[in-house]
Amino acid sequence: MGRSLARLIGFLYGLVAYLAFFGTILYAIGFVTGLFVPKTIDTGNAAPLAEALVVNLLLMALFAVQHSVMARRQFKEWWTQYVPRSVERSTYVLFSSLALILLFWQWRPIPAVLWQINDPRLALAITGVSMIGWVLVFLSTFLINHFELFGLHQVANNLTGRSMPPARFKTPMLYKVVRHPIYLGFIIAFWVAPTMTAGHLLFAAVTTAYIFIGIALEERDLIEMFGEEYRSYRTRVSMLIPWRKTLPGAQAGMTAAKTAATTGHEAA
Repeated sequence: MGRSLARLIGFLYGLVAYLAFFGTILYAIGFVTGLFVPKTIDTGNAAPLAEALVVNLLLMALFAVQHSVMARRQFKEWWTQYVPRSVERSTYVLFSSLALILLFWQWRPIPAVLWQINDPRLALAITGVSMIGWVLVFLSTFLINHFELFGLHQVANNLTGRSMPPARFKTPMLYKVVRHPIYLGFIIAFWVAPTMTAGHLLFAAVTTAYIFIGIALEERDLIEMFGEEYRSYRTRVSMLIPWRKTLPGAQAGMTAAKTAATTGHEAA
């Protein structure tokens, strides 16, 4: 009975962590686009430039360190000595959500406008392209395993007494075109904006730099997990821009399995 109660508590914890993520990512869309939320990337009390730069960089660095360190295999092996494996992913997702909430709350706007589209129809079209980036993010998570990526699959399996299946390669459609469609969606969402302020540019530039660091770390983990399969996939499919053709004789459609253990960077 005690074990069943622990499994139920673990499931409820994972559900809370998932709901925290879902609310945070919805707020992130409004925060970046400037729509529907009380505080956006360009609103709030403006601070002196030096203060704004330091605070904003520290907030993004905190998220980057948490997101990268907790996603590494070595950290997980240490961390799961104290946290049950069934809720390890949910805990990671919850900490990531809290780091983002802190960023939204404490972000200092830098309102100097670098470019602005004044034609309302063109501005609406550009906003639409940005939204396509967010759609790409969500679609890509469901093409792999959305609920495993954000911890619900693990706690649900634990609740029913089932073990998680082993990591494997599979062939979701977007992963035949680029290796990291989730990251590509974030880049589109962050950079395509009808109004680009200095604060928005700082956010887009730093997060894009972090994306490339995250790709390097993640691909190292994927090579460690899948070996030659992932090396072959990497030579045939472009990282972010769909330009590279499949090599003659290569198996078409081979894509990387973005397992919950190795896809931490694509969940923000």
